Amino acid sequence: MSAEFVINLAEQGVFTILMVAGPLLILALSVGLLVSIFQATTQIQEQTLAFIPKIVAVLFGLIFFGPWMLTQVVEFTTNILQNLNQFVG
Repeated sequence: MSAEFVINLAEQGVFTILMVAGPLLILALSVGLLVSIFQATTQIQEQTLAFIPKIVAVLFGLIFFGPWMLTQVVEFTTNILQNLNQFVG
């Protein structure tokens, strides 16, 4: 197992993590931005107000993106386990 192979495998792992976590992070960021704009325009400075909409948005995002996310992780894991002989020997 060469250093190039390990770097390629790590690159695939990081890419998979970013692809799986990206939609939920973008969703939480956009909802947080909308709540912050709402707070700034209404001058409501309650810090806990931003958490509930973010949690609800991420839960809906998990329901919507969950099957796709699971497919991506399973494909990556299957690829690693099918090529396990390259890692060991």
